[in-house]
Amino acid sequence: MAKFMDVHHDMKGITREQLLAAHNADLAIEKDERVHFERAWADPKSGTVYCLSEAPSAEAVQRIHERSGHPASEIHPVPLMV
Repeated sequence: MAKFMDVHHDMKGITREQLLAAHNADLAIEKDERVHFERAWADPKSGTVYCLSEAPSAEAVQRIHERSGHPASEIHPVPLMV
C-alpha cells in the first residue's frame, strides 16, 4: 500500500470538532476501498486541510472523500518519508 497526502482548499473557518467529524466520516467507510486515514491537519484561516492516508490508489482515497461529502482538491503520493 502507498501513502498519500491529500489537500482540501475549501474549508475556511473549520473547527476542531468539524475536522474530527469529517475524519470520522472517512474512517467509518474507509475499509470499503481498503484505505486508512492516519491523520488530518487543518488551517482554519486559509481553509486548507491535509489528510495522510495509506491506500491502494489516489482514486480510492478520492472515492472515500467524495462519499463522505468532502472531495479532495489535490492528492499527492508520498513515496519517501523520514
